[in-house]
Amino acid sequence: MKTAKEEILDRIREALSDLPPRAAAPERTETQPYLRSDPAPHEEQVEQFIERVTEYKATVRRVSGADLPKEIATACALRNVRRLVVPNDLPEAWIPSDVEVLRDPGLTNQELDKSDGVLTACRLGIAQTGTIVLDAGPGQGRRALTLLPDYHLCVIGVDQIVGLVPEAVAQLHEAVQKPGHPLTWISGPSATSDIELNRVEGVHGPRTLDVLVVG
Repeated sequence: MKTAKEEILDRIREALSDLPPRAAAPERTETQPYLRSDPAPHEEQVEQFIERVTEYKATVRRVSGADLPKEIATACALRNVRRLVVPNDLPEAWIPSDVEVLRDPGLTNQELDKSDGVLTACRLGIAQTGTIVLDAGPGQGRRALTLLPDYHLCVIGVDQIVGLVPEAVAQLHEAVQKPGHPLTWISGPSATSDIELNRVEGVHGPRTLDVLVVG
């Protein structure tokens, strides 16, 4: 007597039986290795990162280090942020003076959910995929901070941007060895689609993402 799983797999094999065999993936050798670093100039990587993140419907602005506090205040004003969640170790100069600041740790999920937004740093950005990675390091806080508020304002330096995913994974190796340092990979605002392909934003995280690229 076959199980339901075995029956389903048998039907799949039967349906695929007349297809030609798949070609084997090309083998990599020492002379033709997988690409593990981006040979493009770093400035091109930065521009690609900005382009890719923008394609995900995030707002991205490149700013100078001197203008960062002013740009953060402007972003909060444009998004009507009045109650801002920040990690306790966020640089004090980043925090706008005209908002109510909620410092974490110590906030409940309800307090996070009722805030207007969160301001964090990040670990790195990946130009290839337009992805921002947080590892619970300095200025980033715990994972819940960037999942419960409806708005996320993220600051990243140009020196934190790498070209390819393997470069990012290599830099994150140390973080994954530490307990309590989960990785959060962000590719644009939270979004999903139902069976009729209706896009819904804000289901699994912030509905709105702003990124300030410093440098």
